[in-house]
Amino acid sequence: MKGKVIGDILVLKNHVDNPQELLNIPGVNRVVRLGRIKGIQREPDVEVVLGEGTETVHRENHCQYKLDVARIMWSKGNTTERKRMGLLVRPGETVVDLFAGIGYFTIPMAVHANPLKIYAVEINPVAHGYLSENIELNHVQDVVEPILGNCRDVAPRNIADRVLMGYIGNTDEYLDVAMEVIKNEGIIHYHESVPDKLKYIRPADRLRKAANDFDVDILNQRIIKPYSPGVYHMVVDAKIYKN
Repeated sequence: MKGKVIGDILVLKNHVDNPQELLNIPGVNRVVRLGRIKGIQREPDVEVVLGEGTETVHRENHCQYKLDVARIMWSKGNTTERKRMGLLVRPGETVVDLFAGIGYFTIPMAVHANPLKIYAVEINPVAHGYLSENIELNHVQDVVEPILGNCRDVAPRNIADRVLMGYIGNTDEYLDVAMEVIKNEGIIHYHESVPDKLKYIRPADRLRKAANDFDVDILNQRIIKPYSPGVYHMVVDAKIYKN
């Protein structure tokens, strides 16, 4: 049985013959089956197998995430990276999360670090709604400001000590935005899905190219998880110096 528990919901990828038995798993009250992920906003196709409703609150690393598993993605494979971001932010930093989702990385940064401000930008109205709820749920409304819209249009410029690009897809097309958002000196966390042979080459090269005349110091490159056969979800931490 391949599946993951999100809140009190067991999310399956495949059909099972005796789903009732799955309710014996500790904490599981409902079962759904996940179909294909559709569209630019990455909405999952979900069939409810047992129970009612698809909204839940998932708890992880002393953070709470309210979401609807039929409308919002949740990746168990990103757990370590969510924890890591909560440890990296320094006291008094201003952070801009360009692809905030429901607060995957914003919430642990706000809960476990001591930033001055986090601007959390999200284009999907459904995800933005849950982001706003999760800010309240975790009592970080004095730190986090949710912003609805395309980060190219609405992200604040020349303000961030740290920029998070925690989305994989066409993320490289927004590296120019990250360069505008960062202060004269700051760190960008850039995520990308990369073929195996290029995983320690292409993301860093794209960062350097986007930086143009700015100096770039690659601080760290790490695999977050396998994404598909021969492809990895990577993150690169890079220090940018505009002067």
